[in-house]
Amino acid sequence: MSRIGKKPIIIPLGVKVEKKDLTLTVTGPKGTLNLDLHPKVKIDVTDKEVNVDISNKENKRQKALWGLFRALIANQVDGVTKGFEKKLEVIGVGFKVATSGTKLVMSLGFSHPVEVEIPKGLTVAVDKNIISISGADKQQVGQFTAEVRALKKPEPYKGKGIKYVDEVVRRKAGKVVKVVGGGK
Repeated sequence: MSRIGKKPIIIPLGVKVEKKDLTLTVTGPKGTLNLDLHPKVKIDVTDKEVNVDISNKENKRQKALWGLFRALIANQVDGVTKGFEKKLEVIGVGFKVATSGTKLVMSLGFSHPVEVEIPKGLTVAVDKNIISISGADKQQVGQFTAEVRALKKPEPYKGKGIKYVDEVVRRKAGKVVKVVGGGK
């Protein structure tokens, strides 16, 4: 039995969940999210909660889908009510970040500024060297954050680059220079 899959998802006030064929639509104050359902997963939507079930509780693959779809639906309900946010920190001399319309413009030590198109449904705010990426879709927020971080990953010697705010970069010692011919 899936421990996660058995738990019902409580629908908060102001959120509407509709199931139509193999599509689940969650609507709330922060937006609307759609989820394509697997044919083996059964969704029961009532006024106050959503229950997820499967046809064969002995099948390992179906048990995995049971917990997966319960977590995906719970994330969508959280997303349309509270939203999700990830923060990146830009570290380095001369590294600058700014938003320009629907683009994120960054100077990362390359010969040219790097411009990244901000996907629809996401909000990007820049405060000095901190980039805040927020939106209703957890997967989209995480994917865009990872793409921005991949532009200049933090390096272990000086720590320059783009890292998550709570990420710890393990630093390495540089080359040790021995003094040649000194102090006989």
